[in-house]
Amino acid sequence: MSSRTPLIAGNWKMHKTGSQATAAAGQLKSLVKTATDVEIMIAPPFTSLYQVAQVLSGSPIALGAQNLYWEKQGAFTGEISSEMLVDAGCSYVIIGHSERRLFFGDTDATVNRKIQAALSANLTPVFCIGETEAEREAGDTFSVLDKQVRDGLKDFSFDELGDLVVAYEPVWAIGTGKTATREQAQEAHRFIRSLLETLFEKQFAGAVRILYGGSVKPDNVRALMEMPDVDGALVGGASLDPETFSKLAFFKD
Repeated sequence: MSSRTPLIAGNWKMHKTGSQATAAAGQLKSLVKTATDVEIMIAPPFTSLYQVAQVLSGSPIALGAQNLYWEKQGAFTGEISSEMLVDAGCSYVIIGHSERRLFFGDTDATVNRKIQAALSANLTPVFCIGETEAEREAGDTFSVLDKQVRDGLKDFSFDELGDLVVAYEPVWAIGTGKTATREQAQEAHRFIRSLLETLFEKQFAGAVRILYGGSVKPDNVRALMEMPDVDGALVGGASLDPETFSKLAFFKD
């Protein structure tokens, strides 16, 4: 087992009103209060961030956002800045999620700028990468991951990247019920860590937490977490129910 502290992160996507979010956060806070040797983060919609931050106050659960824009302020209708997220209580931000890439035009270049904005505000980026089903079937998984990592982290030095978290989310496994086998996940995570070592240096690569995302549930999380380069999970649907999500934090039990 590595010295990296596992991170179980919940991406609530476009779910829950303010009252629903605070109720779920409060329930989760109670359910995971005895969890040890694991970090927990939830990313509600923007409209609930401040309210949820109040509920989580005094708990070990971290608050994250689902996206940001790279400018600090200005005429950018509908966007939100890193400083606004910090002010709302966030310490993490998800960047480059496949749904942002698919529906909202995120590219490796814009992801790079968003990571830079997050780091400038002392937000920990959860940098998402992953291949589509067509890319995997064509044997292009590693070349896709290579490009996403190189371009997403272009012009950074390892000391600038701080506590960067990488999330490997095979697009074909997100919300489909399909899950990469633990061997497939380990193979991809090992490739990513080796690439980080090539691009930066061994100590940094060994410290980066690489999460697996894609239909993670209580019945498969333990097998995934037994893999040496799987350091946690970025969870979608299963994070919406506090009872279900809390079980992931106790994956060792």
